[in-house]
Amino acid sequence: MSAEPRESHHPSSTQGSRIDPYIDSYAARTQGMVASEVRALFAVASRPEVVSLAGGMPNVDALPLENIGELVRQVATEQGSEALQYGSAQGNEALREQICDVMSLEGITASPDDVMVTVGSQQALDLITRVFVDPGDVVLCEAPTYLTAVNTFAAFQADVHHVAMDEEGVVPEALEESLANLTAAGRRVKFFYTIPNFQNPAGVTLSAQRRDRVVEICQRYGLLVLEDNPYGLLRYEGELTTALRAQAPESVIYLGSFSKTLSPGFRIGWVLAPSAVRAKLVLAAESAMLSHSTFNQMVVARYLTNHPWREQIKDFVEMYRDRRDTMISALDTLMPEGTTWTRPQGGFFVWLTLPEGLDSKAMLPRAVNERVAYVPGTGFFANDDGHRNMRLSFCYPTPDRIREGVRRLSGVIQSEISLRDTFGSTSAPTTGDQAGPTPELP
Repeated sequence: MSAEPRESHHPSSTQGSRIDPYIDSYAARTQGMVASEVRALFAVASRPEVVSLAGGMPNVDALPLENIGELVRQVATEQGSEALQYGSAQGNEALREQICDVMSLEGITASPDDVMVTVGSQQALDLITRVFVDPGDVVLCEAPTYLTAVNTFAAFQADVHHVAMDEEGVVPEALEESLANLTAAGRRVKFFYTIPNFQNPAGVTLSAQRRDRVVEICQRYGLLVLEDNPYGLLRYEGELTTALRAQAPESVIYLGSFSKTLSPGFRIGWVLAPSAVRAKLVLAAESAMLSHSTFNQMVVARYLTNHPWREQIKDFVEMYRDRRDTMISALDTLMPEGTTWTRPQGGFFVWLTLPEGLDSKAMLPRAVNERVAYVPGTGFFANDDGHRNMRLSFCYPTPDRIREGVRRLSGVIQSEISLRDTFGSTSAPTTGDQAGPTPELP
């Protein structure tokens, strides 16, 4: 006896052939949630035959891993009853005091009471946007800017406006013009987001002459500055730069992170904000995740107490400087005419501009087929600019891999130039092994 067919009550049975049966239930703000171009590349770039010049992953192998393991053991055995408990949403007090010592290297005088520990500086960016931005509010950013910042602002339905940048950082005249036009149009501008040191993705640093001007313009318009500074201590030439926060404590919110100077695995960042703002951020953090990992905070605090962390940063600087120099030398030697790039004084990234008529996103499948990966420039803009640009990262590959990656990339670019010159574009059809796999990109 055969069983009678049973009626399905799964949501998809009433939604036809939709892939996502809950599409009509999501909040409107989810329309701004898009996949990161870097994350989408990880599956491809992590293959051992591919030289990845894409992700900005620190080289944690340079850490004294045995010492880190011992610190973890000490926290577990000596402070376990506290470390394995809930903690404060503002963060461990001892760690907040040490964070103030770290920030003092860039001229910041701060109270631990105004510091809040976050899950990397990315959570600080999310919380600040949540606290300040209503749908339709304007956020000003450099052009280009950190791609996950663009995604965060879009997720909260902000209207992102870009401000022009050159080799000295954001252009003050362009910032002032944007603010004047937006004010005249009656728009609400909530803050100016900037990465002043070794910017991600462009690698440029806001010049000392422009820093005073940028702060003055924002103060005149009553505009908050959001200073994101994960790379500031990784300077490979010259002296450390004074933070914008040191110039204007009441109008600058400062974001910092141990992801680049210690390890991203601990997920410890922080935000330094005026007291009233910090109080709002703590409330937002409590509603989001109750409290951070007390254990990880205590490990980092013990690291800062017992380990010569300044010397460790110097070791990182020497290693990354060598890799930066390797990449710049390889680009100088191998890149075809018409290709240009920035020359960062620190940080992790080089911003490359392709010759006229080439598109970095369209070129990516060919590059992956030639076993080299990068991040297309379009992800770093809210307005679909950046087609001729790409971000190259030198922090993770060894110098030999960097040279090989640049060699492969140069060959791909030269092939694209030949296609452009032959067909008038780089969209000529490819078949078989020439086409190669297409990585998943948004």
